[in-house]
Amino acid sequence: MTPYIRSAKQKDKNKIKIKKNNSIKKKILEFQHFIRENFENVGDDFVYKARSIHYDNKKNKKGIYGNASRKQIIELQEEGIETQIFPWIEDKNN
Repeated sequence: MTPYIRSAKQKDKNKIKIKKNNSIKKKILEFQHFIRENFENVGDDFVYKARSIHYDNKKNKKGIYGNASRKQIIELQEEGIETQIFPWIEDKNN
């Protein structure tokens, strides 16, 4: 069996991928920090709170974020409630 040896070109491609992934992760973490500072985390009550704000015209000082399934997000959007899905990653340094 012949050993697998990476060429310099493959190593460069891997370095570029790693650099790109680190850049994307950094941007996600920056955006997560912005969300934590400017929005209220309602956790698993997200769907209930989103409907309460939408239908009761409650005015919050902060927007909200939390947990919901894709199905729940689709239902909210069908009801005219604006929502976004954002990838959330845990930063091991925090």
